[in-house]
Amino acid sequence: MAEVKKYYGTGRRKSAVARVTLVPGTGKITVNKKDVSEYLPHAVLVMDLKQPLVLTNNADTFDVIVNVNGGGFSGQAGAIRLGITRALLEYDKVNEGKEDSYRSILKKAGFVTRDPRVKERKKYGLKGARRAPQFSKR
Repeated sequence: MAEVKKYYGTGRRKSAVARVTLVPGTGKITVNKKDVSEYLPHAVLVMDLKQPLVLTNNADTFDVIVNVNGGGFSGQAGAIRLGITRALLEYDKVNEGKEDSYRSILKKAGFVTRDPRVKERKKYGLKGARRAPQFSKR
């Protein structure tokens, strides 16, 4: 029996971390052992995380198994998208030979770069990260 080849990618966004596994299959996406549309509350987030697969014409080629924790739904969707992108790049590296690589397609769409924006810490003497207490003249 032939061993099924798996491709891995880790994605991070805000405080969410996603461990993504791509397995050859029919396009089923499972997040934390639930269907993706059952796990994520908004269809826009589901559409967002499928973008790398759609862009590289692999929406029906791979089953995506995701383990994600930390952050909210938006951060988790962003982390999953980066994880899928990195797993696709790993797949492309193993099966290269095509003249148009996935990297150039995904890079142009802006999926390869990790979004570095995270919540800024609160500073002492202030009400938030930057919000100062209300000024009183008297």
